Amino acid sequence: MTSKVVYLGDLRTECTHVKSGNAFITDAPTDNNGKGLAFSPTDTVATGLASCMMTVMGIKARDMGVDMTGTTAEVTKIMASNPRRISKIEVLMNLPFVADNKTKKILENTGRTCPVLYSLHPDIEKDITFKWA
Repeated sequence: MTSKVVYLGDLRTECTHVKSGNAFITDAPTDNNGKGLAFSPTDTVATGLASCMMTVMGIKARDMGVDMTGTTAEVTKIMASNPRRISKIEVLMNLPFVADNKTKKILENTGRTCPVLYSLHPDIEKDITFKWA
């Protein structure tokens, strides 16, 4: 088992990673009957894309002797209706270090081939931008 999710009531869940015991709360968004006091489930999907990209890029960067510490991502999730779904995820990856063109190309390609990206429905538009120092 990977995780355990408990419905806490009032459109809120607690998600626990079984192996580590780490947990986070989700809350329904304000545009869907919620209070918006925490990540919504769809927020976690969009954020998971950036986190996955950064993780696989970090693995590749470490293998190349490149330190990605301080890299950030700005994530924007856009919803559609009928049916309600994620229609677009925008990721702006800010890489605060200087890299040559070969390194940039390798790391960008690595990010664009992360497992979450491949797991998202093809109808979801993915707008990924890399901003280098």
